[in-house]
Amino acid sequence: MDEFLGQLSANALLALPWMFEFWALPHQLPPEGVWKSWVVMGGRGAGKTRAGAEWVRAEVEGARPGDPGRSRHVALVGETIDQAREVMVFGESGILACSPPDRRPEWEAGRRRLVWPNGAVAQIFSAHDPESLRGPQFDAAWADELAKWGRAEEAWDMLQFSLRLGDQPRQVVTTTPRNVPVLRHILDNPSTVMTHAPTEANRAYLARSFLAEVHARYDGTRLGRQELEGLLLEDVEGALWTTARIEASRLEEPGPLDRIVVAVDPPVTGTEASDECGILVVGARTAGPPQDWRAVVLEDASVSAASPDRWARAALEALARHGADRLVAEVNQGGDLVEAVIRQIDPLVPFRAVHASRGKAARAEPVAALYEQGRVRHLRGLGELEEQMCRMTLRGYEGRGSPDRVDALVWAVTELMIEPARAWVYPRLRRL
Repeated sequence: MDEFLGQLSANALLALPWMFEFWALPHQLPPEGVWKSWVVMGGRGAGKTRAGAEWVRAEVEGARPGDPGRSRHVALVGETIDQAREVMVFGESGILACSPPDRRPEWEAGRRRLVWPNGAVAQIFSAHDPESLRGPQFDAAWADELAKWGRAEEAWDMLQFSLRLGDQPRQVVTTTPRNVPVLRHILDNPSTVMTHAPTEANRAYLARSFLAEVHARYDGTRLGRQELEGLLLEDVEGALWTTARIEASRLEEPGPLDRIVVAVDPPVTGTEASDECGILVVGARTAGPPQDWRAVVLEDASVSAASPDRWARAALEALARHGADRLVAEVNQGGDLVEAVIRQIDPLVPFRAVHASRGKAARAEPVAALYEQGRVRHLRGLGELEEQMCRMTLRGYEGRGSPDRVDALVWAVTELMIEPARAWVYPRLRRL
C-alpha cells in the first residue's frame, strides 16, 4: 500500500478519498453486464446506503465537473420525504457526504431536489405518495429500504412507468430483506441482478459496541438471519408457523424442566444425496394439569449427509449433553434397523420407536396449536429449524428436500406434551 501511494501525484492523492471503486466492498459495486435493476440486499449497517449514493454519483458525473454523465434525471425514492432527505441526501453515507467539493450538488429545499454542476438533477419522492411519480420522467432511480415501504407495490409500479428516458434507464434498490411480494417479484425478474452482504462485511466502519450488542441479542434467531445476515426469509402463505409467532416464542433461559427428550428423524439412506437427519432436543415442565405444561426447544443437533453411525452418535451425544430422559426415533423408513444402529453404540439407552400413521402436516398441526397458545418456546441457535417451520403448511412442506428438523420437533413435542396429555385427560373423561 505504501509503495502504491508513493507512486501517486499530489492531485491523485487528493482525489483518492473520492474514488469509491478503490475503497468499495465487493457487494457495493454494480455487477457487470446488462441489467435494469440492481438490488443491494444486506444486513443492518452493511453499507447499502453508501452503495446507492455512490451509484447515483457514478451515473450523473462526467470525466470533469461540467461534463455530462450517463444520466441527467434521477428519482430518489424513500419511505417518506423526511427519510429520503435525511438518509439519501444528507445522511452520513448520503449523496452530499460522498461528493467531492468540485462536484458537490446544490440542495434546493423548495423543489426537493439536488442539482449538479453539470446540470444533472435528482428529485426526492415518498413511497407513501405513489401518485407523485405520475408525470415526471427519469433515466435513473434509487429506491431505498423498499421492503418497508407502506405502499410498495403502487410506488414501485409508478416508478417503473417513469423510467423512460435515455437508451437504457436503470435503478438501484438498497434494502434490508423482508418477505414482501414486491421484493420477491423484483428478484424474480430476469433483468434484475443482486449483490448481498451481512452486517459483518462492513465491520470496519461500525461501532464495536453495536456489533457486540446485536450479535449477543440476535445471533441464532430467525430475525438475526434477516437483519444481520441479510437473508430473505419467506413465510409461505398458509404456513403453520410464522416469523412473528416464532420471535414471540423466544426465551433466554429454559428454566426448570421435568423431562428432556432427544427426537430423531433418520434419513432413508446415508449418502451425500440423502436428506438431513433431524435431531432436536426439547425439554418440558409438566407440573399441574396439561394446560399449564410448557416446552422449550433447547438445541438443533441435526447432521447432514449422515451415515447411520454418524447420526446415531450425534443423537447419543445430544442425549448425554443435556442429560435427556429418552431417545425417540421415527422407524417408518428403517424399521428395527434404526434401534439396532443406536443400541450397537449404547445398548442401555432409553429408546422409544415411533411410527408415522398420518402425514407430516397432520402430525405437525397439533404442535403448531401449542405454539399459538404460547406453550412452546425457543432458545437461540435454531435458525434452520425455524426456516423449515415457516414452510410447513396444511398442504405439506413447501421447501426443498424433507422437513427433517420439523419432523424431529413434532416427535419430541408429541412425546413430551401431546401423548401425556391424552393419558391425563382420557381416564378423567371416562370417570365423568
